[in-house]
Amino acid sequence: MDRFAFTPLTRRRLARFRANRRGYWSLWIFLGLFGLSLFAELIANDRPLYIGMEGAHYFPVLVDYTETELGGDFETSADYTAPFLLDLLKEKGATVVWPLIPFSWDTVVREVAPYPAAPSALNWLGTDNDGHDIVATLIYGFRISILFGLALTALASVIGVLAGLLQGYLGGLTDLLMQRFIEIWSGMPTLYLLIILSSVIEPNFLWLLGIMLLFSWMELVGLVRAEALRARNFDYVRAARALGLSDIRIMLRHVLPNTLVATITFLPFVMNGSISTLTSLDYLRVGLQQSAPSLGKLLSQAKDLAVQAPWIPLSAFFTVALLLSLLVFIGEATRDAFDPRRGP
Repeated sequence: MDRFAFTPLTRRRLARFRANRRGYWSLWIFLGLFGLSLFAELIANDRPLYIGMEGAHYFPVLVDYTETELGGDFETSADYTAPFLLDLLKEKGATVVWPLIPFSWDTVVREVAPYPAAPSALNWLGTDNDGHDIVATLIYGFRISILFGLALTALASVIGVLAGLLQGYLGGLTDLLMQRFIEIWSGMPTLYLLIILSSVIEPNFLWLLGIMLLFSWMELVGLVRAEALRARNFDYVRAARALGLSDIRIMLRHVLPNTLVATITFLPFVMNGSISTLTSLDYLRVGLQQSAPSLGKLLSQAKDLAVQAPWIPLSAFFTVALLLSLLVFIGEATRDAFDPRRGP
């Protein structure tokens, strides 16, 4: 058990993190909301969770059944929002268990009209301009925003840390050339490039992730470079170099650990910026809003429907504000936990 015990330094950092109550509880709230969003198909879906009929058991949320398998006439996939199929299941005395919210993010709510519809017992936060349930859109949009932010932050951090490590440890001409390249590359108009490319290629998750990764990796380079420049002159690094260890081994085993503390404290803020950028692009209709649930799409509709449908801007604003605030509070608590100037 001692092998997996925390070191005294790690225990002090955890204690300082827990002492920041705002950041500590923000972490648990964030993990809880993200965990629920991972099971969005079981919470908000236009497919039943379970159908029991004539001794047979069906799980439409997991399996795509044809209409004939449920007693219909067509070989096409069953549409569980169609009145004909619902009446058929009722006639057969089927037991149907629906999710808590019987709509997916792209389901057009037929029971209410015109759109956007005000909040009701059927649609807790109403519908948007396209007839989609806002609660379902928020759940799915929250999940894709977090997953996008996590993926972009992880990939950008790996590239940025390695680039900063090379600059700081090798120094000299390598550092000079990479610095000049970063200065030129960081001056590229990222937003304009995304708008131009989106007019040529229909954006999707991976395409947008790759394009944003080309410009997001530079956020951590300066920080890691400064730490590597300091660590390269430590006595144990000089000793390792004198013993004949390769530069790669020295960087990964001796220099990299010294840069991780500063990097970890900055990650929540990097993720915050990634999610903000995605939301902004969706708001400008050059992001994922055409092919995926989007918080930015709701914000874009809110601009035109603020007076006619105030539930749309309120729902979108509070969701985005809650998400970004939680990440900021977590980042502040992490920064305090790793701050060597703070006492135990």
